[in-house]
Amino acid sequence: MNIGIIGSGTMGSGIAQVAATADCQVKLYDTNDAALDKAKASLEKILSRLIEKGRIDSTEKQRIQANISYVNSLKDLSDSDLTIEAIIENLDIKKKVFSELESYVSDDCIIASNTSSLSIASIAASLQKPERCIGIHFFNPAPLMKLVEVIPAIQTSKEVLDISVKTISDWKKVVAVAKDTPGFIVNRVARPFYGESLRIYEEGIADFATIDWSLKTLGGFRMGPFELMDFIGNDVNYTVTETVFTAFYFDPRYKPAFTQKRFAEAGYLGRKSGRGYYNYAEGASKPEPNEDKELAQRIFERVLVMLINEAADALFLNIASAEDIDNAMTKGVNYPKGLLAWADEKGIDWCVSQLDELYNEYHEDRYRCSPLLRKMNRENKTFFNER
Repeated sequence: MNIGIIGSGTMGSGIAQVAATADCQVKLYDTNDAALDKAKASLEKILSRLIEKGRIDSTEKQRIQANISYVNSLKDLSDSDLTIEAIIENLDIKKKVFSELESYVSDDCIIASNTSSLSIASIAASLQKPERCIGIHFFNPAPLMKLVEVIPAIQTSKEVLDISVKTISDWKKVVAVAKDTPGFIVNRVARPFYGESLRIYEEGIADFATIDWSLKTLGGFRMGPFELMDFIGNDVNYTVTETVFTAFYFDPRYKPAFTQKRFAEAGYLGRKSGRGYYNYAEGASKPEPNEDKELAQRIFERVLVMLINEAADALFLNIASAEDIDNAMTKGVNYPKGLLAWADEKGIDWCVSQLDELYNEYHEDRYRCSPLLRKMNRENKTFFNER
């Protein structure tokens, strides 16, 4: 299968590696020759490291490298069976690229976007054959993260969806099919991990280090929300939050936090700038958390129930199946458990009472309980045992 990848940044290069490893013939496109050289050098380094770890041998390394060619003209992607765009999150730029690309590729070529939050229907509308367009969203780093969200637009044909799902499955990835709504599964459901943690900080309940410690210690999350936002980049994370908030017609559940906005404006972007919620300068010490177990429990349960509520609402609105929602969160962002399975474990009645308690305290629509949770509680049902 011939694969065209548009954009040789971290995501594009990672997707190219995945496809090449699956023995596809890959052309990695970028207008910037220096960026292509950097991508080629990066792949060499990654594959050499895999040899050192005993994951592959030199023959496998050469096979993967031979499957990728580096091109600087969109015309070079003309023989592609599938193209995946991984460029800047700007709808107008993506539309322009897709429109030009369509003039070079065959009528049967699938044209996909790796967008994390933009409307696939809007992107598809830029094509003469919108039925060939689909979202194929990898997670960073693409070679390591198991999950890929596949998002058909309302224009996407069933054949294109079926081929896309089979192709990505053949690449040894776990596919979660999601409805074309803002944030798809992961970037929608994960919003409270950041947003509610920021709210807890803004209320003066706990500092960054304490909130992170609470979620890692009691929740089993690999990184706390502030560590993760620093890793992702406060500018990137804030932009996604703002995009989802706007796309959902300013639903208060997705309201961005002024704290994160100010950090982004100050240039405190996280690890990449040397300063974020934590100081990453050489010799800087990380603040110690308040290890009060009762406080930690309150923080963890408040964030968890908001995450569960978001997952339940995604199921209620048919964004994806319960299995795909839980797979998305465990394999897309390494959550320790699927949120719906977690809800079953904590008890649906617990979820409803916690949310009602928050709503009664704040009287904000942000804390409204999903109708699905309320219905399941009434009917004494669970997500996986009795559905």
